[in-house]
Amino acid sequence: MKKLLCLLLAVLLTGALLAGCSQGGGSSQLNLYTWEGMFPQEVLDGFTEETGIKINYVNFDTDETMLSKLETAEGGDYDVVIADDYIIETAIEEGLVEKLDLSKLANHKSINPLYQGQFYDPSDEYTVPYGSGVQTIVYDPSRVDIQITGYEDLWDESLKGSVGLIGSTRVIDGMALKVLGESYNTEDLGKIGAAGEKLLELAPNIRLIKDDNLQDDLISGEVSAAVMYTSQVTMAKIANPELEVVYPKEGIGFGVMAQFIPVKAPNKEAAYKFIDYILKPEVSAKCYEYMGYYCTNSDADSLISEEFRSFLTLPESFHKEDMEMIENISPEAVEEHMKIWNEFKAACE
Repeated sequence: MKKLLCLLLAVLLTGALLAGCSQGGGSSQLNLYTWEGMFPQEVLDGFTEETGIKINYVNFDTDETMLSKLETAEGGDYDVVIADDYIIETAIEEGLVEKLDLSKLANHKSINPLYQGQFYDPSDEYTVPYGSGVQTIVYDPSRVDIQITGYEDLWDESLKGSVGLIGSTRVIDGMALKVLGESYNTEDLGKIGAAGEKLLELAPNIRLIKDDNLQDDLISGEVSAAVMYTSQVTMAKIANPELEVVYPKEGIGFGVMAQFIPVKAPNKEAAYKFIDYILKPEVSAKCYEYMGYYCTNSDADSLISEEFRSFLTLPESFHKEDMEMIENISPEAVEEHMKIWNEFKAACE
């Protein structure tokens, strides 16, 4: 009987220890889900050193892949997700995102208000901005005869056959809408059609349309002016500091990547610690220099190296009314955008 009792106690004790170890293992790991290359390794290592929490860094290729995985997990599996604004709006609407407890984010005050109160999270209840892409023009003043101050200048005859564009439908169609004084997000099919006609007038000036490594074509002289992604602008400026970066006079278009905690995150406390750690100005500065995206942390602006600061931070003179985000629009409007985009690309060939 004593042997049986001792055996039973040993089994119970072992089970308790295993449960405790399992629970401790879960609390010592953060499941981070975002694109590849979003953090310098020293930042990730620094978080582990500071908190003892290991990071399981899982990557997705597109926002849509992320949403599908999050839907399948019903808001579980991951502790922190970083994705684009438009897809976050959908995730919030589907109830997959946790409302933030701001008392657990001591560094929340460092967020630049320019990037808050946006369409995908108007009350800033669910997300923390992690970086912004700003639609800018970059040109080589040694190869361009005019001073470029906005999108409209790209139509100048002197730029025939020398302009490069990224392959983003809404960005480039939106550029034409802005020249016509319209919103990126108009639902008026007639206005979208008018933007298409305006784009056809630009076709003779287009040298190439490509999404990947457009900065290389500007650096090599293949094109003399380009509309590029923010990370491409950063690489171009590092390679040739003499290039000019232009915030279009028609208004600044931008997008935001943001952090959020899924509603059934297995380790929410670790998630809060990670987000607050990234919000530390000195940590944020390292992240933005590494990523090459616009800084969304006001207190980090001055900590960014001088060589990067001018094109990773917006001038203080900019206000929200100068900026507009590309938002989700109706299927009919999307179809019209695709129609004019395909016509424009055909005209550029």
